[in-house]
Amino acid sequence: MSITAERKQALIQEYATKPGDTGSPEVQVAILSERIKNLTDHLKGHNKDNHSRRGLLVMVGQRRRMLDYLKVTATERYDSIIKRLELRR
Repeated sequence: MSITAERKQALIQEYATKPGDTGSPEVQVAILSERIKNLTDHLKGHNKDNHSRRGLLVMVGQRRRMLDYLKVTATERYDSIIKRLELRR
């Protein structure tokens, strides 16, 4: 369900705004999106796993708040991350 350290590093390198960047909203949204995708796949096979479902909803809400923050502060960065991650909005 969780992502591997190698995959996380690849996401950080791909979405970083500058070298050594691990905390920008783009990186955090990319990592959350990967975790959400993995958890969604898990829940397709385990329909009654309500504890994981709650965790999924928490992550989706957290990603939504980060995207809302990015939309208010830097619209062009918001638009680019939405397109790169292929999120519906």
